[in-house]
Amino acid sequence: MTSQTTADDGKSINYRWVICGLLFFATTFNYLDRQVISYLKQFFCTPVEQGGFGWTNTDFSYLTSFFTGFYAGMTLLMGWVIDKIGTKLGLALSLVVWSLCGAANAFVGQAVTMHLVIRSAFAVGEAGNFPASIKTVAEWFPKRERALATGIFNSGSNFGAMVAALFVPWCMIYFGDQLGWKLAFIFTGASGFLWLIFWFWLYDTPHKQRRVTKAELDYIHIDDEFAVSTADGDKGAVSWWRLFGYRQAWAFVFGKFMTDGIWWFYLFWLPDYLIKQFHMTKTQIIMPTFIVYGVAIIGSVYGGSIPMTLIKKGMQVYKARMTAMFLIAVAPLTVLSTQYFGNVDHFGKMAVVLAVATICIGTAAHQAWSANLFTTVSDMFPKKAVGSVTGIGTTAGGIGGVIIQLLAGRLTDAFKQTPQIAYLIMFTICALSYLMAWSIMKILVPRHKPITDL
Repeated sequence: MTSQTTADDGKSINYRWVICGLLFFATTFNYLDRQVISYLKQFFCTPVEQGGFGWTNTDFSYLTSFFTGFYAGMTLLMGWVIDKIGTKLGLALSLVVWSLCGAANAFVGQAVTMHLVIRSAFAVGEAGNFPASIKTVAEWFPKRERALATGIFNSGSNFGAMVAALFVPWCMIYFGDQLGWKLAFIFTGASGFLWLIFWFWLYDTPHKQRRVTKAELDYIHIDDEFAVSTADGDKGAVSWWRLFGYRQAWAFVFGKFMTDGIWWFYLFWLPDYLIKQFHMTKTQIIMPTFIVYGVAIIGSVYGGSIPMTLIKKGMQVYKARMTAMFLIAVAPLTVLSTQYFGNVDHFGKMAVVLAVATICIGTAAHQAWSANLFTTVSDMFPKKAVGSVTGIGTTAGGIGGVIIQLLAGRLTDAFKQTPQIAYLIMFTICALSYLMAWSIMKILVPRHKPITDL
């Protein structure tokens, strides 16, 4: 069977892409809300006598680390909950929690402690997005299309970051710092509730969705090595301890642990890097960050399409996935040259262009990597375990993210007079992590072996 566009009765059999669109916008709001703080860092770290909060770089790293840590821990739980209650209710509840807590950040003043508390609660809600989305892709797409579908919805993380890059600085300029930072949290937090209307209107599992034809349902299961899913979308949580007994689960865990923190670094520290390396203002950083996240969308979608191209040429699914991930893992090596090209004394005004270009390659490669890494879970595990395995791996990724955030904060404080050194160290880590992660994954799972005994 091929991916035809209409059934014999003339009805569309591409409804799964509507579901992918819903996941894209959920991820957009997810990242729009979390990205607000990166564009408020300069204000947070401005001395009190100059109207700011007077935080240090380490204080800011605590804020991002607490968020990342709670996000990591709660993703483990949320993956299990979503496997238990299903994606429709699970993702909706997650969005409500993160939207309310995101808006609540506007009402806690300048004390670091209160921001840590609210941002940690915010992370609890945000933790449900990816387990629910990956599980939804596993339910709605055949294996050959899952990396592409994941790449498309995952590009919402870049689109959300792009919107934040435009909206938050505008908010600060138009309303002034003292009111703008509050409205940035309130407006972004409230925006996600619009999505709920479309989610409850358009979403259900494939077997229960009346808009899905039999032809599309058959195509969704064309690559399944497991029994066809139930009408409830394979609800029923699997024991975590059983999952830890599989090398396939550990491969995903290490892949996330070693690379997720790199994306957190790009999200939360790119504006700071541009300000310190090139002495940019908060308005001047808008365009470079907008470009970086825009290019990352291309990487996410194109990276997700690479395995499908290899599969069409006859390569087995897992081999195609790992081949694509190896090619993608090589690309971030260009980030090793970021600080060389970012030397204003050598390259003048072109330095920022060249440095941002290498970062673009790194962020695009990360999103391509992420689209494929997430899909390895549904390649190897039955659908009823996808949410739990995704939660476990994302927890590991969050732990790696905490380490990266704290390291970035300590280094930028330690090299306050020479931030170029701090960022040289960080970019080196960004460049090498993917090949190391790929090697460990390949050692753990040298050949495809799906889990059939859960």
